[in-house]
Amino acid sequence: MSYLDKLLEGHEVEWKTLGEYTDYEQPTKYRVNSKEYKDEYETPVLTAGKTFILGYTDETNGIYKASEKPVIIFDDFTTANKWVDFDFKVKSSAIKLITSKDESLALLKYIYYWLNTLPNGLVDGDHKRQWISSYANKKFPIPCPENPKKSLKIQQKIADILDKFAELTAELTAELTAELTARKQQYTYYREQLLSFDENEVEYEDLGNLAENLDSMRKPITSGLREPGNIPYYGASGIVDYVKGYIFEGDFLLVSEDGANLIARNTPIAFSISGKNWVNNHAHVLKFNSYAERRFVEYYLNSIDLIPYISGAAQPKLNKKNLNRIKIPNPSIQVKERIVAILDKFDVLTTSITEGLPKEIELRQKQYEYYRELLLTFPNTEN
Repeated sequence: MSYLDKLLEGHEVEWKTLGEYTDYEQPTKYRVNSKEYKDEYETPVLTAGKTFILGYTDETNGIYKASEKPVIIFDDFTTANKWVDFDFKVKSSAIKLITSKDESLALLKYIYYWLNTLPNGLVDGDHKRQWISSYANKKFPIPCPENPKKSLKIQQKIADILDKFAELTAELTAELTAELTARKQQYTYYREQLLSFDENEVEYEDLGNLAENLDSMRKPITSGLREPGNIPYYGASGIVDYVKGYIFEGDFLLVSEDGANLIARNTPIAFSISGKNWVNNHAHVLKFNSYAERRFVEYYLNSIDLIPYISGAAQPKLNKKNLNRIKIPNPSIQVKERIVAILDKFDVLTTSITEGLPKEIELRQKQYEYYRELLLTFPNTEN
């Protein structure tokens, strides 16, 4: 706040509605006609959501020239928004194109940064268009309104600082993401090396002979009948809900029984759980004699192709019979312990939410948001 006070130099702050200082335009004439995107085409097709660039089109008509006049694209239903300073087309008619009525009074980049400090305030089931009904009426701070040149200078200074922070954050995030990708590739390489065995040196056992299957103890509860509590309720891909009461207590390996993820493998199909829990009938429940044996099987199942064991086309399913007949290498417990110790370390580096690179990426984004809030938290005497 001391830096903000220094920028203001004792001048007042006036709060004005966005509708007074911005114009909006419907994107009708900038909408793309063909959905046949190709990387070799020149013009990006945008959405205001996380995807941002959906693809590239070869259409030459109806291109918004943001390289000449930058714009904020605003999703009228989700309030997601993006700053755009390059030529583009859009996919959806739900987007509003936001510009400043007068850049000498209200800098659009300054408005953009302030806009992103606002909670979206969306209400479930509310499908109204947000710009006219809500955002155009929201008030934003105009520093030093009695001196437009001074006001613009302050707005520009804040925008420049946040531009630099955004640039540094993007660079650091890109570097960390590249490092994370490299770690994951390294992890995958070592996992394949450590879990590749010569059939002449190591015996393979059916999974049904290595673990106790507790599927008969599972008990699904429909969402309407679940009593809220603090016990995790597991399904095929992880925690579905939290309930009162439990049917298992201890350390177990859950393996997806059905669902598209058995084919797509976007998330692990085998995952360890500990403590009190409730499991529905979409995940097999396996119990092992030791931590090393459980984690060894977990790593192995997540590394191999399970297509030969999966039935059903519309709804893939790994039934109990096929699960039990999956062949698992069965080296000595000492070998399993050594392999698990190595892979556990890689797992922490690549997937843990509280340790390693994913946490660092999250912290970088929070650091940027923290300074953005500091620079845009003006005193509001109207509240």
